[in-house]
Amino acid sequence: MAPTNGSLPSTGLIVSFGEMLIDFVPTVSGVSLAEAPGFLKAPGGAPANVAIAVTRLGGRAAFVGKLGDDEFGRMLAGILEQNGVAVDGVLFDQGARTALAFVTLKADGEREFMFYRNPSADMLLTPAELDLDLIRSAKIFHYGSISLIVEPCRSAHLKAMEVAKAAGALLSYDPNLRLPLWPSAEEARKQIMSIWDQAEVIKVSDNELEFLTGSDKIDDESALSLWHPNLKLLLVTLGEKGCRYYTKSFRGSVDGFHVKTVDTTGAGDSFVGALLCKMVDDRSVLEDEAKLKGVLKFANACGAITTTKKGAIPALPTESEARIVLKGE
Repeated sequence: MAPTNGSLPSTGLIVSFGEMLIDFVPTVSGVSLAEAPGFLKAPGGAPANVAIAVTRLGGRAAFVGKLGDDEFGRMLAGILEQNGVAVDGVLFDQGARTALAFVTLKADGEREFMFYRNPSADMLLTPAELDLDLIRSAKIFHYGSISLIVEPCRSAHLKAMEVAKAAGALLSYDPNLRLPLWPSAEEARKQIMSIWDQAEVIKVSDNELEFLTGSDKIDDESALSLWHPNLKLLLVTLGEKGCRYYTKSFRGSVDGFHVKTVDTTGAGDSFVGALLCKMVDDRSVLEDEAKLKGVLKFANACGAITTTKKGAIPALPTESEARIVLKGE
């Protein structure tokens, strides 16, 4: 059937695994949680944001994770569905609540977090509850590290990765470090690195690079200390400065876009969603430097747009919004 929108639809399925929660964002920026006069509900959770980033750009995505069987959990599942994300892999736990996070927006748009999850439903996903057929149908399987913090979710995460890899999916990893959720910094580093050598695409922020390497240098030597033989693409995002990329054959950087930043929430997820969306049906992006640079420019534009509005999901761009930013540079 001929596509109606003049461009071929993305066909490969991107399955995103992990947590979805509600961020409570202060109505006023630059104040502490205690000083905030009120909060707005903002659906979030990095893997869920990535799934919606993909569908917003015209790709196909599914989310695998567990929500509380409560109003917030049903609301989040509804948001996935409204955004065209398949919810076959979403479960509801009757004994635990949907996770909440209170987020402080500092004056520069950066964030601090206070989490309510003791335990939250996402932590209680078991290997037996996984929709293995859905996971096997993924062309790309994407995940973070929050799902590694406690059992049984950790075992579910490892099982899902194993099944996806055996079925031929490309494994994509964004550690998405949230230190307050881990028992200690040492444990966070150990567990994040415990699955490091399985991913073929890894994206870290400049802050995560410093944390994982123990170095305060954001340079090629530091980044390449994280390289492993199975890796096809390592990305270091640098906020408004863009990103650096490393493959087996080449390395370089792509400039970012200067925009008026309101809230950095979801910018990295938007970047990852754009990258995966452009890569899912064309793996040659990993071997062709000019093509990769074009994709990363697009991903940088998507990330930049996401910082211009409050909240992650409402700010995730469409293809046409990203193209306008690309044309305007």
